[in-house]
Amino acid sequence: MSQNQTTDASRSPADELSLRHGPAWRNRLALAPLTNTQSHADGTLSDDEHDWLVARGRGGFGMTMTCAAYVGPAAQAWGGQLGIATDEHLPGLERLAASLRATGTVSSVQLYHGGRRSDPALTGVDNVAPWSDPATRSVALTTEGVEEVVQQFVDAAVRAERAGFDGVQVHGAHGYLVGQFMDARKNDRTDRYGGSLENRMRMTLEILQGIRDATGPDFQLSLRLTPEGNGIQLEDGRAIAGEVLASGLLDHLDVSLWDVFMKPRGGADGLLIDHFVDLPRHGALLSVAGTVDSAADVQWCLDRGVDAVSVGIAAILHHDFAARAIADPEFTARPRPVAREVLRAEHVSPTFIDYLAAGWKDLVA
Repeated sequence: MSQNQTTDASRSPADELSLRHGPAWRNRLALAPLTNTQSHADGTLSDDEHDWLVARGRGGFGMTMTCAAYVGPAAQAWGGQLGIATDEHLPGLERLAASLRATGTVSSVQLYHGGRRSDPALTGVDNVAPWSDPATRSVALTTEGVEEVVQQFVDAAVRAERAGFDGVQVHGAHGYLVGQFMDARKNDRTDRYGGSLENRMRMTLEILQGIRDATGPDFQLSLRLTPEGNGIQLEDGRAIAGEVLASGLLDHLDVSLWDVFMKPRGGADGLLIDHFVDLPRHGALLSVAGTVDSAADVQWCLDRGVDAVSVGIAAILHHDFAARAIADPEFTARPRPVAREVLRAEHVSPTFIDYLAAGWKDLVA
């Protein structure tokens, strides 16, 4: 049995993790993909975004992931979003990949399409989605249009590999385009991409297969999923997770829980995390994310049965959260709200701080 499939309670945050493809992670801690609005208006990398991510690599994270990077002309959802849609984005991505590699962290780009949650004011075109939605200026993709979006994800992954990143993560969570196709409430398409669960998750599997076919044997492939919510019932979330793990395409599945300690919204027994840790992993890593603020929280997740932990807010508060949590089992992130000058010392730019102050209650003093 490989290290990432151990079933006892002996997991330590400091453990090195071997994946099916590409380099080992030096520990079980990953930087979660975090929106930061620091890129230039054309999606090219800024110095602020470069410095924020590289600081997390220096801070000891086993894997460092970018924010959601848009893959095509209709995919962008907010200003200052990183792009990986054209070769014009390559120089900045190459610089970032090289800088992250120098810190010893494994690097990954999160690939993203906003779908009906994109912003036509930024993209200059109507949104595309599984179904038409005039309220969000969204038009339903044709079957050929879905195939084109699948290819945009594949092309973006190839671009990430060319830039020197160790892997990519497909953003299938939080009700963005890939997740919209999984929405049982609204995706009643009559082609092969709608209706049944098999059809609703077909786009996801085609993206994963396309990326695996188009990239090299040392390139890591990840998927982020919402286990429950955004039109996904827990039963479907568990089935989707089980199917993608069984596909053999993944190196890493990240389940975004919002709160690792939460119970299922639909009233199922136990904690939400418990409905995923028992799934056969077929050699892939399973990680969770959500309200992990201390070394004890990390260890709790590992003891619950996951292989790795993705850290968000606590990694904003401490660029070296990973190193601190590994060194000190009692370490806890600083209390909130946090002064702006403290965040600046953690390599969080004024632009990012303004975004956090507007969107997160009681985070910025």
